[in-house]
Amino acid sequence: MATIPFASILQSCVDQPDYGKDPYDIYANFDALTQVVSDRYCFFEEKDIDWPSLCRQYRAQLTDSTNYLDLFFIMSDLLDNLKDGHVNLISAFNTSYYKKWWTDYPQDFNKRTLEEYYLNFKGMQTAGMRYGIMGPDTIGYIYFPSFSTPVGESNLDYVLAVMQPTKGLIIDIRDNGGGLLTNVPTFVSRFIDKEVKGGSIRHKTGPGAKDFSEPYEFSYSPCGGGHISYLDKPIAVLTNRSCYSAANDFVAVMKTLPQVEIIGARTGGGGGLPFSSELPIGWFIRFSACPITDPNGEVTEFGIDPSPGCEVHCDPVELAEGKDAILDFALERIASRAKAK
Repeated sequence: MATIPFASILQSCVDQPDYGKDPYDIYANFDALTQVVSDRYCFFEEKDIDWPSLCRQYRAQLTDSTNYLDLFFIMSDLLDNLKDGHVNLISAFNTSYYKKWWTDYPQDFNKRTLEEYYLNFKGMQTAGMRYGIMGPDTIGYIYFPSFSTPVGESNLDYVLAVMQPTKGLIIDIRDNGGGLLTNVPTFVSRFIDKEVKGGSIRHKTGPGAKDFSEPYEFSYSPCGGGHISYLDKPIAVLTNRSCYSAANDFVAVMKTLPQVEIIGARTGGGGGLPFSSELPIGWFIRFSACPITDPNGEVTEFGIDPSPGCEVHCDPVELAEGKDAILDFALERIASRAKAK
């Protein structure tokens, strides 16, 4: 299976400049943050952000009486203008986090509803996956809420062995905020029988708006012999706005497979690999330095749309009462596609 050697490509994303001898000077620390972001953040043009103007605006809030707590929140407010869930300011007492990429949108998911009304509290579980077979149409279902821990090949073999008699498969990644990119090729490899293009990645090489490396293309290969695949049957991937980062990358490649439909809401995005730089005071700034494009060459930072005709949202009242409109739509869609084959 092809893997993506991100670490070897991106080791030089961020250099540590020297900002003077006083590591606790508030102005020096503010300038250190704004400079490293200016030099290395990768989505200024796509988001039409006037970073120098914003930096002047927020620097004017500093005074000689500004304490470190004030400094942290002034910096955090500045960083929120990047509208990027991969951007964090990290100190010993707090970590900033831009939340509006998902908080301003419907949740479209309720785990209690899934467990009680669809899995009947009887779903099986392994390696972070909840799975089972749903309804009279014998449709397989896998809920994978996070890519934060590795998924073993043997775990996937067991799950997909259970799925072999089914007429189709639903992969539910709603509320999956990402995690390990290495989980993406592990999963994708089970649904392909030939190498497929994954996309490309670049990294910021300097302070100029166009200072990027040449794109590095990556691809995914089928799983090796002895492992279980799930081929030639319809697949639905369920998404909501809280699908981010590695989950977003998974959706981007799955959407290109002919047997797959993406059902639900546009994902939250997160198409830039994050890296960290240390400020003189010892805080860390984490930011997107390396943009990823999908197999069609489109930047994935702003999310992935559902397949045509497959945008569905859940009414929160109906969700609380046990009706999941996205999952119901997927079950009907898979059953219909299976009959048409």
